[in-house]
Amino acid sequence: MKKSTKAILWIVLAVLAIAVALLLLLKKEDKQVLVYQVTTLEPTTISSSVTATGTVEPVKQVEVGTQVSGIISKIYVDYNSVVKEGQLIAELDMSVLRTELESSRANLNSAKVEYDYQTRNYERIKGLYEKELVSATEFEQAQYSYDKARFSYSQAQSNYSKSQKNIGYAKIYSPIDGVVLSRAVDEGQTVASGFSTPTLFTIANDLTAMRVIANVDEADIGAVKEGQRVDFEVDAYPEDTFRGTVTQVRLQATTTSNVVTYQVVIDAPNPDLKLMPGLTANITIYTLDKHDVLAVPVRALRFTPENEKYQENTVWRQLQDGSLERTSVTLGVSDGVQTEILEGLSAGDRVVTGTKLVSAGGKMPDPSKMQSQQGGNNNPFMPRRPQRGENKRTE
Repeated sequence: MKKSTKAILWIVLAVLAIAVALLLLLKKEDKQVLVYQVTTLEPTTISSSVTATGTVEPVKQVEVGTQVSGIISKIYVDYNSVVKEGQLIAELDMSVLRTELESSRANLNSAKVEYDYQTRNYERIKGLYEKELVSATEFEQAQYSYDKARFSYSQAQSNYSKSQKNIGYAKIYSPIDGVVLSRAVDEGQTVASGFSTPTLFTIANDLTAMRVIANVDEADIGAVKEGQRVDFEVDAYPEDTFRGTVTQVRLQATTTSNVVTYQVVIDAPNPDLKLMPGLTANITIYTLDKHDVLAVPVRALRFTPENEKYQENTVWRQLQDGSLERTSVTLGVSDGVQTEILEGLSAGDRVVTGTKLVSAGGKMPDPSKMQSQQGGNNNPFMPRRPQRGENKRTE
């Protein structure tokens, strides 16, 4: 029994030894080499953006009120009614206003009679005073009565004119062509003008031309300019993307809970009338937006091979034989990930962006595909004689 146990133990140890030996052998054969990461230049788009939220509203919106107090007797429009400029939309009860008009007319007539009398009396006393037939006191009294009557007559004329206009204000007309967004009164309701004009209706001019008032954070507002392209979405149509353009950047800041924002006005064409006033818009403003340009990753501008000195505005281009060539470039705009190349490179050029370690898979890699940076005869910066079956280096 003991001999059998020892035999099993020796067998297990032998298997473990063989496994460890095989593992070490495979690990030794799994060699890693350093290769270049390469990108091929093609026309692309460089863009950067800022995000914000805003509210959809009509471009032109008018609040219609009343300048006189009274009872609403008639309403001729409702929500969503289409109206024309000058169309009658409501009327106030005019019985009280007519009474005021009659009273002011009577006061005007009385004031005119008094004014005419005092005018004749003043002219008569003045003539006698000039002939020294009346005293100065009588003349001054006649002049005082004349001036008082003249002022009273002028005031009566103003009151009568005001009463006439109030009769006209009792009929409320639409000031613009548009659509009624809101109606704040009902027939029989009393409205009082007081110190402020009460709003009876809100009318939007043209719902096919909307705008979005966006609140942009102070950290982003410096990059926002008029004319920039805008995409935005609303929760009512989650599958649709609406487009617009920045038309105004307002200078007035708004502070809410210690957060400073600025209002940006964005035009929002609405030909199919999907956008409704008051919708919340999630906005993307493209502060940088260039199409069909050549660009390299930013890391390509920072890459420098071993034993080479770093130089600004240069990249390393891979030639057909696998060697590298320093190339000076003229840079354009950058979005932080890619940088535009204005001069120095062409479409199809292969630019090195970095290096990486890859496994040789138990055999030495093809020198045309995997360039080591250990110097010697395999220097990637010296042209090499093409070898049979040599291919381009892969990324």
